[in-house]
Amino acid sequence: MLQVTNCFYTQGNQVLMLNKPRRGWWFAPGGKMEDGESISDACCREFLEETGLTITKPTLSSVFTVVIKQADQVVEEWMLYSFTISDATGEELSENHEGKLRWIKLSEINELLMAEGDKIILDHILHGSGVLIGKVTYTEDYDLIDIHYSSEH
Repeated sequence: MLQVTNCFYTQGNQVLMLNKPRRGWWFAPGGKMEDGESISDACCREFLEETGLTITKPTLSSVFTVVIKQADQVVEEWMLYSFTISDATGEELSENHEGKLRWIKLSEINELLMAEGDKIILDHILHGSGVLIGKVTYTEDYDLIDIHYSSEH
């Protein structure tokens, strides 16, 4: 099963987000884990690759199983580990091979085009506590089929 990490970097009333041109959707910077890599190390490496910023000790905020279905058949499945940070060092990129980076005001978050599961994860990061654990199922076009989650303290 594929494993993916991402990291939400918040400062004051903003969060650093990545806009990918394929769908025009917004995501937290991140990507696929490499063989033998811990989820924390993958988070730090992917964040550096996509933002130019170095982070240490990211905090795990959510763990989701993501399932993509075509009719009743599972065509794709992965684990998504989302982290948070509030500090980073280095020179921030404005864009990378995935898309453009932008600081988004928290008051504008609800206006962004995002996958439904990502909206729930981000809401938990901004307003919740503990680790959010869940499963989200989408169609191949990322229309939400089902989502279940609970917060573990």
